[in-house]
Amino acid sequence: MTSIILDVFSIIAMKLSNGFTKPIPVILTLLFYIMSTVFFAFTLQIIDISIAYSVSSGLGTVIVTIIGMLQFKEQFTFIKIASISMIVLGIIGLNLGS
Repeated sequence: MTSIILDVFSIIAMKLSNGFTKPIPVILTLLFYIMSTVFFAFTLQIIDISIAYSVSSGLGTVIVTIIGMLQFKEQFTFIKIASISMIVLGIIGLNLGS
């Protein structure tokens, strides 16, 4: 879970970097990505790569999408909400099937 949160922080910092033109968010983006990768490597010692990556990328996508809609005023649409719901159902399915 730490890896996912750090990955989300890196995406937010990247957004705030304004195309890598603001130094502090650029540095934070790199730091968060490095830390996320380290924690993900630890996760792979105990969880299968297929499950770990699917859950990480899926939950990261869901969280970033929700933050984008709430914090960055991105558009709420039925398609977006339905798609996020399918991602969550897919993550649940992968965990139940393993």
